[in-house]
Amino acid sequence: MRAERVVVDTNVLISAALRPVSTTRAVVDAIRQARGVLLFANETIQELHSRLLGTKFDRYVSRTTRAQFLVQLLGVSERVSITGAKLGCTDPKDDKFLETATIGGADCLTSGDRHLLDMTPFDGVPVLTPAAFLNWFAAPS
Repeated sequence: MRAERVVVDTNVLISAALRPVSTTRAVVDAIRQARGVLLFANETIQELHSRLLGTKFDRYVSRTTRAQFLVQLLGVSERVSITGAKLGCTDPKDDKFLETATIGGADCLTSGDRHLLDMTPFDGVPVLTPAAFLNWFAAPS
């Protein structure tokens, strides 16, 4: 498949930053190698920034390395404006990812969060685990 525009939830991106050899990092690498675009809303990038650069992960990966990872993500990203619509996710804090995918014309939303995975497909956008994304991405068009 062609995943040119992808929303990746915060937990997947944090895992990718902390574990350079992982399924979650493979998702990010696949998108980058395909010259895809990561879609963010201000709300999703702010959440990623505050969680990724917080002190919680200092003992695993240096703050500098995490900041560099964030800069690399932003280099292959596009921001979309969302309104904060309530879209019916059982965890209302996850609606921002669904709205980002819809407004941004995403080909896919990748998450490990059951609240989001239960919404698939959402407005025609598949919501896939990182492993399922890699299988979907590798499938012939």
